[in-house]
Amino acid sequence: MGYVFRVRLASFFAGAAVASAFGLYVLHEDYKTAHQSISQKMNGLYDSMEGRICALEKFKEVEAPGQTEAAE
Repeated sequence: MGYVFRVRLASFFAGAAVASAFGLYVLHEDYKTAHQSISQKMNGLYDSMEGRICALEKFKEVEAPGQTEAAE
């Protein structure tokens, strides 16, 4: 009876170890996918913000000479 119990116990722990390793692999892949998705979104927001800042700077450059001429 003791031998059968040890075999079952060893089989249980071997299965738990395999399932744990597979779970960690799936979790790691999910983490990489989420990180890549968030990184792409942030790059898109950064590019959008950079474009807006450039547009405002150009607008300010065009507007500034007109204001100085009016002041003189």
